[in-house]
This record gives sequence, structure tokens and C-alpha cells, in this order.
Amino acid sequence: MTGLRLTRGAALAILPALALCQVAPALSSIGPLRNRTMPRLAGRGRTDHVALTFDDGPDPVSTPYFLRLLAARGVTATFFLLGASAVRCPGLVGEMAAAGHEIAVHGWTHRPLVSRGPRVTYDDLARTRDTVAAITGKPPLFFRPPYGVMTTAAHVAARRLGLTPVLWTCWGEDWRARATPQSVYRTVTRDLKGGGTILLHDSDCTSAPGSWRNTLGALPRILDDCEKRELSVGPLREHGKPREGGYPVVLCRP
Repeated sequence: MTGLRLTRGAALAILPALALCQVAPALSSIGPLRNRTMPRLAGRGRTDHVALTFDDGPDPVSTPYFLRLLAARGVTATFFLLGASAVRCPGLVGEMAAAGHEIAVHGWTHRPLVSRGPRVTYDDLARTRDTVAAITGKPPLFFRPPYGVMTTAAHVAARRLGLTPVLWTCWGEDWRARATPQSVYRTVTRDLKGGGTILLHDSDCTSAPGSWRNTLGALPRILDDCEKRELSVGPLREHGKPREGGYPVVLCRP
């Protein structure tokens, strides 16, 4: 039996559809579009609650400062960890979990998934999930891709691993070299609404050196702002029921 052969014209006609399969999930990285059309993926939750999340940790230098500040304020958060960093300081990860913080998956290293195939993507997420579960004794529930760029392979891998992808509705742009505590605060609160998810960073491993200090400086004012608006602050597990109503739509499958 001979294989199916395509004419050059037929092949060219198929290319746009193949491109859509790869590009469509990545459109979720466009914040305004995501917030309007993909509320679950954006992290929309209870209207009286704000989910506080941190990426790129754990960092033995900077993360403890955030843990102390959050403990003093009686607030817990969701930390999206890099597996390669977690295995270097498992004691710190255990301390985070013991303090009531939610530990989630940010991938093994901070590499964009858009250039990685299905098998590599699955192995990356599985390795990080298993590492977090081994350290904390609890399998993680949530996943956030590096740079916030989802792919078809990431959607499929997350589904197979029991992970729910969650991005954010507002961020502090705290990774920038020109960021200040004031700019981080203004950028977060400009788009902050009840039911939103905040993205900040407790590590500068992929950010401007020392940028975490600006985040730390802005955090008390962000928490004060939420308190003035009578919004409770906590981890994603308290933000609603992310699996209710189904998994975020996968537009194309590999």
C-alpha cells in the first residue's frame, strides 16, 4: 500500500491550518485578549478574592524575605517553582509548603515551550510535577508556562498530568531593570479587579539583577490596596473551582 501523496497546491493549502494549531494556543499570551476570551486560563476567580502568585523561585537569597513578609501579613500565596531550582533547596520548598503556601509548576528550567515538541514538553512538566510532589508530599494542581506562552503540546501534557494551566490578569512588570517599588505597585493596581490573579516574581533568576527587591517593596502597598477594596488575598486553591465547567479549550491537537 502506497502512502498518501499531496500535490504542491494541496500541501500549501494545509499549511495555514497547521500553523493555526501551533499559533492559536500562543495567542493566550496576549493579556487583554486572554482576559476577555479565556477567563479560566487568565485566572479569573471569585469576585471577592485576589489570587497572589509568584514565579521563578525558589531562591534561597530572596524567597525567604517574601515568606517573612507574607507571614507577618497573614497571607498565603501560590508559588510557581522551577524544578531545577527546587531540587537545589528542597528544605526551602518544604518550608514554603509548611507555611501554607501552594506550590505549583513553572517547568524544569525557564525555557519557552513554543520551540519544544510534545515529548520534551511532557517530560519537562512531569519531571517538575514529580519533584514538587516528592518534596512536599502533595501533587501540585497548577501549571504556568515560562513567559506565559501556552502551546498545544503544553495543553495536552498538562491535561495528562492533572495540571490546570493558569496565567494572570495583572502583573507588576517587576522583572525590568527600570522597575521601582512604585512602578510595580502602580502597574499591578492599574488592572487589578476582584477575581483577578496577580503575577509577581520572588526571584531574579530570569529578571534584572536585584529586581526582587522592587517586588518586595511594592508588596505591602498591593496588599493594603486589596484590603481597602475589601478583597481577600490568597492562593489559587482558594480562588474558586478551576476545574468546574471543564478544562480550557484545546483548539488543535498534535
